[in-house]
Amino acid sequence: QVRLVESGGGLVQPGGSLRLSCAASGSIRNIYAMGWYRQAPGKQRELVARITSGRITNYVDSVKGRFTISRDNTKNMVYLQMNSLKPDDTAVYYCNLYPALETYWGQGTQVTVSS
Repeated sequence: QVRLVESGGGLVQPGGSLRLSCAASGSIRNIYAMGWYRQAPGKQRELVARITSGRITNYVDSVKGRFTISRDNTKNMVYLQMNSLKPDDTAVYYCNLYPALETYWGQGTQVTVSS
């Protein structure tokens, strides 16, 4: 089973940028779709973005035009570039397969957008 480890979160001011990284312990080449998810305090975890092996991407409406998901199968990495961050983007961000599998959830990385 592939283990996923997220990194790159932090505290950023509104309008700022962060790049999240998801490192897989094994090959993701044959995994059809990967996703970035987030869970804000008191809310359910939601899918933010997903990317297929053919680089087809989809985003939740609230991040369209601001976030970009990408994957590098040669490095077994998935990325989430987040620009024009808003306080509503504050959450713990996770990567997982799409659809998500329970056993693949990692610790996530905290993103806090605040002035």
